[in-house]
Parts: sequence; structure tokens; C-alpha cells
Amino acid sequence: MVPIHENAWGPMAAQKKSWLSHLYIQVLIAIGIGVALGYFAPDIGQKMKPLGDGFIKLIKMVIAPIIFCTVVSGIAHMGDMKSAGRLGVKSLFYFFCATTLALIIGLIVGTAGGAGNGMNIDVSSIDPSAVDSYLSAASATKSESFTEFLLNLIPKTFVGAFAEGNLLQVLVIAILFAWAMLSLGAKGKPILQGIDLVAQVFFKIIAIIMKLAPLGAFGAMAFTIGAYGVETLGNLLYFMVLFYVTCLAFVFVGLALLLKVTTGLSIWQLIKYIREEIFIVLGTCSSETVLPRILDKLEKLGVHKQVVGMVIPTGYSFNLDGSSIYFTMAVVFLAQATNTPLTWEQEVAILLTMLFTSKGAAAVVGSAFIVLTGTLSTLDIIPVVAVTIVLGIDRFMAEARAITNLIGNCVGTLVIGRWEKAIDLVHAKKVLSGAIEVHAASDPEDVILESHALDAASKKV
Repeated sequence: MVPIHENAWGPMAAQKKSWLSHLYIQVLIAIGIGVALGYFAPDIGQKMKPLGDGFIKLIKMVIAPIIFCTVVSGIAHMGDMKSAGRLGVKSLFYFFCATTLALIIGLIVGTAGGAGNGMNIDVSSIDPSAVDSYLSAASATKSESFTEFLLNLIPKTFVGAFAEGNLLQVLVIAILFAWAMLSLGAKGKPILQGIDLVAQVFFKIIAIIMKLAPLGAFGAMAFTIGAYGVETLGNLLYFMVLFYVTCLAFVFVGLALLLKVTTGLSIWQLIKYIREEIFIVLGTCSSETVLPRILDKLEKLGVHKQVVGMVIPTGYSFNLDGSSIYFTMAVVFLAQATNTPLTWEQEVAILLTMLFTSKGAAAVVGSAFIVLTGTLSTLDIIPVVAVTIVLGIDRFMAEARAITNLIGNCVGTLVIGRWEKAIDLVHAKKVLSGAIEVHAASDPEDVILESHALDAASKKV
């Protein structure tokens, strides 16, 4: 059944919210103030960094337990591990196809666009000190074999994965926990009910934290503009524009066509539905900040709980479309900027290498730059120190990467839900068209569902 929640005062009547009370409006205003502060008072703007970092840390604090509860609940409601395994295989197949397409698009656009041509940068004149920390992080992961990668999926202790915030390790623990719980049969039902209640508590915590989203967006944007300034764009502006346009085309042509053909849903309406989350990502440069809200919103859109619980957490590690586009575009751009010719064999090597290294890019600020550095180190085609060229604009590229990653994972969940016949498309179309109004559980009002047709909303999904 689609739940109709009540707050402490009973059922809430449909009320018109003032435009200023919308979270995305508050975040957008905060971003504007942050840009102005960073531009006119850069020193003060840089001091706002703790606000953005603190907000991201608060969100990351509860992501691991939410992922655990969601995955366990999702698998348990499937009733057997065979169904979960089938869903997992389909998800990974979709992720592989989507990110491969994104990498190819980035390679083609980067080569055809020629954004780095004419820069004629001599890498011997570059001071590597600006990227020393990234080079160290990249070298630490360079020698990791596939066997070591698999072994690293196993946490040292049960609570270790939660303490470190390693989502892949949390995912492994959740799958094992759900499997064991299913084997208990009826005895496991009280445990499942307890996990569902714990999940509700964590979503309430998110409700409290999300009230600070405008403050976090303000701090992050004020620091970005204050530290790097708009003048850092310079000759790199064309590369930035090319990347943004490519991401827009990927979303509004590629993903839009895929969504329309498979589900009949509109990408425009989907983006409008998740606009608050998009603005939060825009301000914080991290799609992790909205992960709990996206889990909640996609479930209320009509996708079955088990599909949302499996696809979204996995997609945050394996389906980063925006990051994939950036990786191949950045490698080609650096080759052009340093006058390093690339043969078609080398381009194929770049593509194949990125197929694996891109899967390790977490959806947080700075991780994409580490992966890019590590990939260049692995390829040994372009001098690794060349990454310094894009260091100054990496923060500006992060917004497009994170937003494209977010939309790509939402589309992927809907497509896989349709593939699994685990989505109520009639309900989804009504929600996206506005016939049924859905609010995120982390909204201050705690309104879950307002419907213009409550009888239709109470039907089984």
C-alpha cells in the first residue's frame, strides 16, 4: 500500500506553501549569497568552508546505517536471495552499459572539441606541489590488483565498514545479514520490523540535518569562489562549457530517450520532481548529500522498495555517468594541452582502463580528481603532473559531475524497475504530472503524501 503518514497533529490538510518555504528556493538563495561573498570578500568566503564540510559530514554520518537498513529491508521483502541475485546482475549490466556509453561520449567529444589545442604547456615547468596529496593518494591505490579489490570488500570488523563509511563493505554486510535473516523464516520477521523502525529513526535524523542544507550550500559555494575565483577559468572556460554541454546532452537526449522508450516517463518531469535534491547537490558538489532523500522519493514515485534499496546504493559506486564523461574528456584535454599525441590504440587503452578505475570514484568532492590522477599514473601516456592544469577548475566541474551522476542513477532505477516489472507506472505518471503530490520524508512538515485522488493513491503499488 502507498502509505499516507500523519504528523503529531493528525492528517494534514493540503496547504499551499509560500515560495520561500521550499527547500530548493532556500538553497538557491544561499548559493547566490555564497557566490557574492566569495567574489567580493574572498578571504571571508574561504573561511566559510567548515559550513559546507560540516554539512557533508553530518549527511555521511547516517548514510551507512540507512544503506544497511534499506538494503536489508529490500532483500527481505523479496522473499529469497535468487530474486536479489537476479536484480543485482541486471543492475550491474545496466551500470556497465551506461558508464561505457558515457566514457565513449566523453572520448569522442573531447577529441572533436579540441579544447586543449594551442595551449602548448610544457609539463617540465609545472610545479607538482599543488597536487602532491593527490599523487600520494593515487600511488596508494595504483598497485591494487583485482584480487585485492575483492578482499577489500570484506571489512576488518562488522562495525568497521560503518565507522569508515565504506559503502561497498556496508553493502556486503547488508546482503549477508539479509540472507541470514531470510533463512530464519518467520523468526526473522520481528528483526525486519525492528530494522524498518530503525530506518525511520535515521530518516528523522536526516529531516533535522536537511534544515541546514542552505547553510551548507552557502559555505561550500563561498569557499569555492573565494578560493579559486572566477578568474581561474581563463583558457579553461571552453573546456568547462564543453563538459557542461556534453552532460546536458547526455541527460536530455540519451537518458531522456532511454527513459521515454522504457517507461514512457518524461525526463523533464523527473528533474522537476527531484529539483530540491539537484539544488542541494549544486551547492555541495556531492550527490551523497541527497542519497537518503532519493531513496525515499523514488520509492514514493512507485518503484518497489527492494529495487530502490539495491540499485541506488550500488549505483553510487558503479554508475557515475557524469564522472565517466569527465574522465575521458579530461584525459584527452590534458593530452591536447601538453601536445601529447594519442593513437587509436592508446585511446582504446584509456577507455578500457577507465571502465575499471571509474568504478572506484565515490560521489564526493575530490575523489574524481584522485581517480583521474591514478588513471594517468596507470596509463603512463600523459605525464601525471599535467593534472595540475585542471586542478583549479575541478571544483567547478564537480557540480556537473554530481548532478549528472544523480540523474543517471534515478533514471537507472526507473529503467531497472520497469525491467523487473517492479514499478507502478500509472502512479509514477500521476506523481510526475502533479496529480499526486509527494514530499520527501525529510521535509520539515513531514508530509508524505497529498493526493488529489486519495482512493487511487491507496491502491497497491
